[in-house]
Amino acid sequence: MKQLSVVLAVFNEEKNLEACLLSIRDIAQEIVIVDGSSTDQTVAIAKKFGSRILVTDNPPIFHINKQKAIDMAKNEWILQLDADERVSPALAKEIVRVINMTDEEVVSYQEKLPDKKLFLRHQKLLENRDGAIGTINGYYAAFFIPRLNYFLGHYMRYGGVYPDGVIRLIKKGKAYLPCKNVHEQMVVEGRVGWLQNDLYHMDSPTFDRYLQRNKRYIDLMAKELQESKKNTALFAPIRYLVYSPVYWFFLTYIRHKGFLDGFPGFVFSLFSALRFPRSYLKSLH
Repeated sequence: MKQLSVVLAVFNEEKNLEACLLSIRDIAQEIVIVDGSSTDQTVAIAKKFGSRILVTDNPPIFHINKQKAIDMAKNEWILQLDADERVSPALAKEIVRVINMTDEEVVSYQEKLPDKKLFLRHQKLLENRDGAIGTINGYYAAFFIPRLNYFLGHYMRYGGVYPDGVIRLIKKGKAYLPCKNVHEQMVVEGRVGWLQNDLYHMDSPTFDRYLQRNKRYIDLMAKELQESKKNTALFAPIRYLVYSPVYWFFLTYIRHKGFLDGFPGFVFSLFSALRFPRSYLKSLH
């Protein structure tokens, strides 16, 4: 049986960390925690699970600490998680099964995924935004995992939110985070596949939690606009104050059927659209 390292970067996650670690304790041979100098009980909770812990600073681009955790892992396969994520029992079994497959078995497994078309369609959208992910040929070195996002008491399946694929299961030394911005894609040296079962993401169980996370992303977007000088372009006011928010709302709420998620779907579409004018206006100060 191949060994699995589970790695996390955390900061003040005492409310989330234990549930996350409980969900993987039966499949992880090693748990690595990089803590950004938490002021709550995060480190104490990590110690309860026998984690290897590095306490460091808490950089604005959280991927820096995530990469530190990846670098610390000792095993051949690494599962990178956020503290507000939970590995479902079905996903846990799938992870163990996949990392113990031969290369030929993995190829066959990918061909038979029930939701293959949905996953590849989502991956194509990501590649249109971020560029090619992984290689076309060679061995599988990383896997996307579909996420079910929990928002205001509801798991979101519409509005373009699902499958919200994230590369989380990687082969050591074959994938890394560039650590340049919050929305960056992991760089993979090898083919990238998919797992079928869901990763539960307790993204915003309360509206207050959502606003906190939303503000952090807006701050980072505003900084990126300033540094790239896109906020001073000729048509920037029209783009960020009118076109982008209107386009995004109708894209998520109408075209991608966000209305089928009820009130949470409306709130998600509205506030995700408002990030454009909010980040633009903040970038002007």
